[in-house]
Amino acid sequence: MLGSQGDAGQFRTPRHIIDFMVAVMDPKKNETILDPACGTAGFLISAWKHILQSNTSKKGEVSGKAGDLLAPDERARLAAGIHGYDISPDMVRLSLVNLYLHGFTDPRIEEHDTLTSDEKWNEVADVILANPPFMSPKGGIKPHKRFSVQATRSEVLFVDYMAEHLTATGRAAIVVPEGIIFQSGTAYKALRKLLVNTSLVAVVSLPSGVFNPYSGVKTSILILDKRLHKQLDSVLFVKVGNDGFNLRAQRRAVVNSDLPEATRLLRGWMTSPEKFEGDGVMAQAVERSQIAVNGDFNLSGERYIAAVTVANAFPMAALCDICKIHPESIDPAKEFGEGCFEYIDIAAIENETGSYLGGTLTKGTEAPSRARRKARHLDILLSTVRPNLRAFALLLNPPASAVASTGFAVLRVKPERVLPGYLIWLLRCNACVDQMVGMSGKGAYPSINSSDVETIQIPLPPLEVQNQIVVEIEGYQKIINGSRQVLDNYKPHIVVDPAWPIVRLGNIFKTKSGTTPLRDNPAYFEGGKVPWVKTLDLRDGPLDKTAECVTELALAETHLEKLPKGTVLVAMYGGLKQIGRTGVLEIEATSNQAMTALLPNPEVDPYFLNTVLISQRDYWKSVANSTRKDPNITKSDVLNFKLPLPDLPTQRAIVAGIEAEQALVNANRELIRRMEAKVKAAIDRVWGESARAWLNTQLFLMK
Repeated sequence: MLGSQGDAGQFRTPRHIIDFMVAVMDPKKNETILDPACGTAGFLISAWKHILQSNTSKKGEVSGKAGDLLAPDERARLAAGIHGYDISPDMVRLSLVNLYLHGFTDPRIEEHDTLTSDEKWNEVADVILANPPFMSPKGGIKPHKRFSVQATRSEVLFVDYMAEHLTATGRAAIVVPEGIIFQSGTAYKALRKLLVNTSLVAVVSLPSGVFNPYSGVKTSILILDKRLHKQLDSVLFVKVGNDGFNLRAQRRAVVNSDLPEATRLLRGWMTSPEKFEGDGVMAQAVERSQIAVNGDFNLSGERYIAAVTVANAFPMAALCDICKIHPESIDPAKEFGEGCFEYIDIAAIENETGSYLGGTLTKGTEAPSRARRKARHLDILLSTVRPNLRAFALLLNPPASAVASTGFAVLRVKPERVLPGYLIWLLRCNACVDQMVGMSGKGAYPSINSSDVETIQIPLPPLEVQNQIVVEIEGYQKIINGSRQVLDNYKPHIVVDPAWPIVRLGNIFKTKSGTTPLRDNPAYFEGGKVPWVKTLDLRDGPLDKTAECVTELALAETHLEKLPKGTVLVAMYGGLKQIGRTGVLEIEATSNQAMTALLPNPEVDPYFLNTVLISQRDYWKSVANSTRKDPNITKSDVLNFKLPLPDLPTQRAIVAGIEAEQALVNANRELIRRMEAKVKAAIDRVWGESARAWLNTQLFLMK
């Protein structure tokens, strides 16, 4: 399946990342374009669309004729100049179909092992776009002898291949795993040295969750440009913190993506480097001599992207000056023997909020080797292993027997210097986390050691000012916590009149079933315009958009059918967290097989039905198949649901009342957003230019 990892470590590249890379490369109609690990040809198709759009008149935009400014022979040359290779026959077939569907009459996709066969070694391209495999295939690699870097790792060899197969003025954008950026192996260092000395002009750091749910691997994009490299003595480092989606397993769109600004910065760097001014936060140019200074050619952007220098009102202090670090090291076997202690590992800390969830009771004689650091009330646990560099917690009244893993630094504040509540907020902010990320890069699981922890610096105002900041932030946090309680606990409640008739859903509703078209056929999804509902699209309310769409071909070749507006969907699969989730279609859509679709009935307001289904969620738990690890319900369970059914005006009056309640509840989301912004502003103020004026005000009020 396309969503899973192949034997050679292939992962599907998210569409928005492909389009971002193509926009940065800005391929032209007279250039040849290559992807030597092309998968389903996503990069090639995006490049094709980009060039067509760049050669479309206003008339073409109106008529939908992309590329109308291209003469027939130019369009033919463009198509002939786009080519790709892949080691997998299945991927080659999918690429060919995909290109046919996008207007290629004779697509150039070939089955070729780029790493072990030198048959095509003399072929070069003006633009290379690729996301090569992240790991070596099963059985290892026996590369041919024409590579500049001697290696057996596929990711090293692929990058070497692409760097060497650009024309004299060619350029490339390549997705690489984090290991390429910092690992200390001989081949990795040799590759980085080759790139820095011959073609590397920019490195884009992507968030660690870009490839979720297929992989949590941290990635970067290497930008190569042989022409530009000759004009520059620097490399641009760009940090993308928000790619437009959250970083959880099921990635959902969010606002304020950094990609448009990153595109602007990179295009400016590549077209007019002499006029470029990095902002020091998202982008900063670093001289190649600085990258080469210690011989490892480390390409971790966090090492070079400095925080904006501001006139800080507060002196900076290193953690070693304001804390005791690892104040008590113990051997649990000697300390507790057959008695139990509370072992705190990474699972005990909620990464996003820093909440302490409680440790695991463990016998002293059975203690893990990492259980070594005693932790007490008001100690701070600081995770030192990526990607958990925000799993920090302030311990409040832990058991006397609490012992932390060596994956944490234990900080015990010097009370005459710093307040624990102030320190935990400062440590969790981006300015501190970025310091730690810049220090990491050692081994398969990048981490920072005790000497690194000692050097982390924070602004240190007087204790009175620290207390003011803590009181301010905790006030905001109480509002956030209260608002979250409302969101977590509210559910609509309907007082049922005994006079209302009770009807079985199966007696008053017709249903339709959905399906999942074969994902092996990209023609069912690529360019689709028909909304296709999955369980995760159901949010217990109106549904006017879906994460995915299917094509008309999928409707023609499967038993998918469009569902009308007003259809109520009920999730049947996904365990107790998902079963019974609902949605009311406000658009025509199709659905997968994981839900029951209740078609509109003129005697039932769909939002009334939806509200009743939500308010009776315990019903689904009572009928779920409890023998399964993840309990499900069946279509019969949905149709057997008993619905109290007043007349239509009463239904609508009830819905109006519930909607008024929900408007008040939803206001809590905005309140949370505003309070979180205030927390951030309070912390930023400690680091920023406004700190001095704010400090003077606070000191005046304290007099």
